Amino acid sequence: MNDRQDNVPPQGDPTVDFEAAFDDTPFRMKDYAAEDFVTLVLFWALILVVFAQFFSRYVLGDSIGWTEEIARYLLIVVGFLGSVMAARNGSHILVEFFYHYMPSWQARLLERLMGLLSLAFFVAMAWITFQLAGRTSSLMVSVDLPKSLIYYTVCAAFVLMALRTLQRFYVAYRTHRNAA
Repeated sequence: MNDRQDNVPPQGDPTVDFEAAFDDTPFRMKDYAAEDFVTLVLFWALILVVFAQFFSRYVLGDSIGWTEEIARYLLIVVGFLGSVMAARNGSHILVEFFYHYMPSWQARLLERLMGLLSLAFFVAMAWITFQLAGRTSSLMVSVDLPKSLIYYTVCAAFVLMALRTLQRFYVAYRTHRNAA
């Protein structure tokens, strides 16, 4: 074995990156929107439902019937409302690698084009989920609620994503206009 690797001290302080994750930035209410708080409440509801499922199954030995289905639907809703937050912040997944090697005018053009494609996608998906919700007449298995409620929630999330994308376009337009 090579003993030299064991004797080499680590390069840099390993806690630097860990501590950077816990920056003490002050809480500002204006950084958050209504969908953030709704998502937070639904996320905690999801945690409680999954805990109830775990507790009833592994501690009490008898699972609560509705927890699995409700947890699945809450996870869907939290995921789509989280996408609304990402649309507002402009943090949807994209390949930033190319932006760094393009001229600034080309990067702005590509960013606007991708924003328009995202907007078209959000509008198309809102329309599709709205139609799907209208055609769904069945009830959830364990709770007497219509399944269309989930589809309407997803539709509302796509509409909010489209509105947040339009809002980002408007803010970028205003910023560019005021800078010129």
